[in-house]
Amino acid sequence: MYKIQTLNKISPKGLNLFGHDNYEVASELTSADAIILRSFKMHDMELPKSLKAIGRAGAGTNNIPIDICSERGIVVFNTPGANANAVKELVLAGMLLSSRDIVAGVNWAQSLKNEGDNVPPLVEKGKSQFDGCELKGKTLGVVGLGAIGALVANDALALGMKVVGYDPYLSVEAAWQISSRVEKASGLEDLLGKVDYLTIHVPLLDSTKGMYNAEKFAMMKQGIKIMNFARGELINNADIIKALQSGKVSTYVTDFPSADLLGMKGVIPIPHLGASTQESEENCAIMASSQLKDFLETGNIINSVNFPNCVLPFRPNLKRLLIANKNIPNMISEITSLLAKNGINIYDMLNKSKGDIAYTIIDTEDNLQEAIIEQISGIAGIKMVRMIKS
Repeated sequence: MYKIQTLNKISPKGLNLFGHDNYEVASELTSADAIILRSFKMHDMELPKSLKAIGRAGAGTNNIPIDICSERGIVVFNTPGANANAVKELVLAGMLLSSRDIVAGVNWAQSLKNEGDNVPPLVEKGKSQFDGCELKGKTLGVVGLGAIGALVANDALALGMKVVGYDPYLSVEAAWQISSRVEKASGLEDLLGKVDYLTIHVPLLDSTKGMYNAEKFAMMKQGIKIMNFARGELINNADIIKALQSGKVSTYVTDFPSADLLGMKGVIPIPHLGASTQESEENCAIMASSQLKDFLETGNIINSVNFPNCVLPFRPNLKRLLIANKNIPNMISEITSLLAKNGINIYDMLNKSKGDIAYTIIDTEDNLQEAIIEQISGIAGIKMVRMIKS
């Protein structure tokens, strides 16, 4: 029986996938085989020796000690794209909010509560102070054309906007999801100089932290409107405050409020609502649970942030050996030589690598004894060895 520990409230639609026959799912567990969580911060948590995998019901994994997990051969999964539609819809809402001064208008209308019959004429008289512009005919720049960026780009076209996209790491699979009407920018600087709206969908890395700064704002059109539903740290706050004060940036819609931005004219702070929909939470829970279940039962890996994707059809009549090791020369030959010395014939095998980690699935019809597992574990560079029996 596998033990699954939950560190946050996870949608039952996801947890129910584990069933009750071979799984125990609870928030308080010892010797968990897997952990499923959302935003719980694990950095100060002691990971049990039994832990094989962690499933993050969401895309970001900053709350998980990836390096420690990799060193111990613990596979960390996330759920890219599961909350993409929820974030996309909020980006579109942010664009509308930035265009029509809706927030200020609503707040002003609420202030008329005690005016009685005078409310309708006051509304007609005062509405002109909240004049805005339409999205149709404007140019949107989308930086990062992954699951969310592609959806935003396609829907912006449907709203009558011209869309320019930039993503130097665009995959072939992602490219298939993007309308051919999205113009490809030759570089970030090329995009910034021609757009009326900018939406950012890139990960937070050392190379992207603070990438939108005074230098980048200087390249932009006067009065640009910026949407940030990716990560707050992508924007240099001191520089965007100056850009807002000068009018270079007319509106900054951010899902990551900070004290220096609150109360500032032109800033629309949204309390990190990007993925906060019932559908999104269910989608993430289902995806994370499915990936954990597949890994525990078959060893297959899909959507791991620290291990390579590695999928080999599972044959219940065979024994399966799973091995994680440092990605260094001669590891495969050492493993297969040891199996050969023990009379183990390989029926099928798949080896993949990602950065410093390699992962191997080996199927055999022969009996794998615990002694063989211990011998493989003793090879220098091995991080994890696990056997799955039918």
